[in-house]
Amino acid sequence: MFTLESITDQAAITAFSGANTVILVIWYVVVAIALWKVFTKAGYAGILAIIPIVNIFILVKIAGYSAWMGLLYLIPIVNIVFAIFVALRTGERFGKGAAFSIFLLWLFSVVGYLILGFGSAKYTPRDR
Repeated sequence: MFTLESITDQAAITAFSGANTVILVIWYVVVAIALWKVFTKAGYAGILAIIPIVNIFILVKIAGYSAWMGLLYLIPIVNIVFAIFVALRTGERFGKGAAFSIFLLWLFSVVGYLILGFGSAKYTPRDR
């Protein structure tokens, strides 16, 4: 078991935790802003980008899958493969190619969603 021997150990842990919290909050705000713009382009309410689990289900719907398929994100290994499929289909819906989808919507997703949201890409819904 890990024990904290001195007050400096406790302070170091607290300082590290505080810095991580600030960085994670900033990261989440940037992701929410990017997804907000993508959701509004796709015709969904942008405020849904703020809600942590709901934003994944809406992203799956934007990709053209049923929202129920968002449950695949809960299965280890399957979630990685499904995230690639969602990135490819989302890029296709916005008129982007496979390289853009893999690198910017799956690997560096925040950058990709910022480009989709604030760029000139237009959303085309899936044909039924």
